[in-house]
Amino acid sequence: MTMPPEQPEQPDGGGVPPDVRDRLRVTDALAAAARGVRDEPERMPAALCAACVRLLPVTGASVSISGGRGVQMTWCASDRVAARLAELQYTLGDGPCQTALEQGAPVIAADLTAGRDTRRWPVFAHEAAEMGVLAVFSLPLGVSGAAVGTLDLYCDRVGGLSEPDLRTALWVRDAVTYALMSVQPAYDGTEDEAEEAVASWVEASEADHTEVYQAVGMVMVQIDVDPEQALDRMRARAFAEGRTVSQVAREVLARRLRFRPEPDGRDDDQGRDGDRS
Repeated sequence: MTMPPEQPEQPDGGGVPPDVRDRLRVTDALAAAARGVRDEPERMPAALCAACVRLLPVTGASVSISGGRGVQMTWCASDRVAARLAELQYTLGDGPCQTALEQGAPVIAADLTAGRDTRRWPVFAHEAAEMGVLAVFSLPLGVSGAAVGTLDLYCDRVGGLSEPDLRTALWVRDAVTYALMSVQPAYDGTEDEAEEAVASWVEASEADHTEVYQAVGMVMVQIDVDPEQALDRMRARAFAEGRTVSQVAREVLARRLRFRPEPDGRDDDQGRDGDRS
């Protein structure tokens, strides 16, 4: 008797390849999160961050947006630690988030307690570990090679992401990028238009960082430096005093803090409470 030829084994799920099913799962989860708050659009960022945590073996997540000239804002955070972690990297101007933004590539910091990661970002690694953050995964957001922000994931345990988890994280990154771009009218993906869109998100979503822009301008005039140097000086002051850049910016705007150049060319940022310029 002639036996029928063996049929190739079909993947589970009606012939849909596993990677396609996983991508659909990610898309459906994030779409459901967005639909759940469609009547309250201001809650969409937080809903997306919470969905990211449910989809991945991580403790928390945040999305940061770059507004140009080194100024960033936290678009959403799943918890207080995630928000503090984002603000820490912004204040320091260093960390996996900053590196991912500059390089336009994912950055995996699997152990912030020892080894290469502590040497790469020594101050950030120490401060993060003090907060109970032992691993960070930063994925750049953007289109056409222009990174306009990052999806930052953190864990309270040491270890990287498995290959399937990293693949899922990249799909989550793509979906969050799409959601972010959908907040504003469409643009053609050029870097200039991306920066314009991001600037509008910053202005609409985070007044603190609008204050940073204004304070940077004041410090530029006070000590005659460019924007990057002014922001660096504010960051240094914030870190030295255990505060955020936003808090320092508010003091500058209220004229309770004035940055002054010293005669030898170094900057003296000790002026406070109406000290003479």
